[in-house]
Amino acid sequence: MTLIEDTKSKVYEKPDFSKHANVAETSPAFLSVWDIHAYYGESYIVQGVSFNVHEGEILALLGRNGAGKTSTLRSIARLDSPQVTQGEIWLDHKHLHSMNSHQAAINGIQLVPEDRRIIAGLTVEENIQLARITEPTGWSAERIFELFPRLGERRKQEGVTLSGGEQQMLAIGRALARDIKVLLLDEPYEGLAPVIVDEIEKTLNIIKEQGITTVIVEQNAIRALMLADRAVILDTGQVVFDGTAQQVLDDEALRAEYLAI
Repeated sequence: MTLIEDTKSKVYEKPDFSKHANVAETSPAFLSVWDIHAYYGESYIVQGVSFNVHEGEILALLGRNGAGKTSTLRSIARLDSPQVTQGEIWLDHKHLHSMNSHQAAINGIQLVPEDRRIIAGLTVEENIQLARITEPTGWSAERIFELFPRLGERRKQEGVTLSGGEQQMLAIGRALARDIKVLLLDEPYEGLAPVIVDEIEKTLNIIKEQGITTVIVEQNAIRALMLADRAVILDTGQVVFDGTAQQVLDDEALRAEYLAI
């Protein structure tokens, strides 16, 4: 269990970009989460979580149910719930912790929630165009349809009538329609057939090639680890592992204790 012991002793320094003239040379991470504490009411869910993600990297954020994964994603997206009481979040040298969710979205954070939240009454194309109204510098609809040909074939179909896999594609495409820097995915494989998961993973690799950073929360840990560059494992709201995805794949004891696989 050396990997876990080493991680617990790791100390993350508070980001301080103001002291450096050239932040690009002094900052080790594109997205930096530092000592986040968050609550749902009186429930203490996120208990001092810290990790870094480099630009263009895919990070798998893993753990058992209730470990604090979704709460961490929502904290990064600056949503009102959970309530963050301590810590800092930096994106591309900007402090997100002083922003609300709308401001964070404008600065490049896009969360695709587990329920996808496709807007009823709007077609596939209209769901995408609506996302571009307030941020017209993102991917065009045609570029998204090239990425997801199924959506192009159904562009005039109401979004909520699509299959589960197609709705997930639409949710990701809608996120790309904004000026995106970091894509946060919460359980993107939930309820999807393996062939659809394959298609989504191919798309996420294409997105990575475009320089977009991705943080994925997924119960299908093996699939997420095979996709990801690095992994962070949470247990009861705290980081118990931070390293490469391959290290987790190679460590049966680690997976058994914290991922039950």
